[in-house]
Amino acid sequence: MAIEAGTKAPEFELKDNHGRTVRLSDFRGEKNVVLLFFPFAFTGVCTGELCALRDELPKFENDDTQLLAVSNDSVHSLRVFAEQEGLEYPLLSDFWPHGEVSRAYGVFAEDKGCAVRGTFIIDKEGVVRWTVVNDLPDARDLGEYLKALDTL
Repeated sequence: MAIEAGTKAPEFELKDNHGRTVRLSDFRGEKNVVLLFFPFAFTGVCTGELCALRDELPKFENDDTQLLAVSNDSVHSLRVFAEQEGLEYPLLSDFWPHGEVSRAYGVFAEDKGCAVRGTFIIDKEGVVRWTVVNDLPDARDLGEYLKALDTL
């Protein structure tokens, strides 16, 4: 079961698609975080969602907000995917230990070996303020993210 609004967001440390270490705590006191889990790079729904975020990036990555997208793909796969799709925000690899962060947030599908479509909006103090979790085939509504961000 996914963690709920009002819960302290589990800390994590993951490598991004360029091999840089990213920690949730890097943004504490500075920015709200849109933490988006997606199943797999190079798949139709995931590509559509991540490209929609790319096309609206100033709304999700600015002075107050940082977008972080997480999958269980390797850093190398994420690098190629980001280059191919022109994604300029961090894609984080939860590859090894496989799904550790996805499990901490309650969005790892053991039977599929990947994260489901979970999104967590985390405030500057590190508290989850809004969540949505969709099954693998169901894309999320970016407009809902923006409404939730407006409340922070």
